[in-house]
Amino acid sequence: MTTRTRKSKTFEPGHGYTKEEWDAVDFPELTDEELTNMRPARDVLPPEFFKAMEEHRRSRGRPSLEHPKKQVTLRLDEDVIAKFRAGGKGWQSRMNEALRKAAGI
Repeated sequence: MTTRTRKSKTFEPGHGYTKEEWDAVDFPELTDEELTNMRPARDVLPPEFFKAMEEHRRSRGRPSLEHPKKQVTLRLDEDVIAKFRAGGKGWQSRMNEALRKAAGI
């Protein structure tokens, strides 16, 4: 997990730029003309950019499973749940395996 750091809004030496360079940067508000001339990113950036972004978005998270598990609501006796939970972490997977065995799968 990465830790986010707050970006400084004041000059701090040692970040690859001088105090003069820091002071020279200004971010004025956009003019009405600039706002009027703005175009959507898809009109300005190359299609490869959006293809790469889509591929990156699809590659995030866990890989897809051929047979993903389904979430269901199931009422079980308290002592049955307690027995599986007593085994510690992974009790739901052990319960799934016990059900598969009982069902002959």
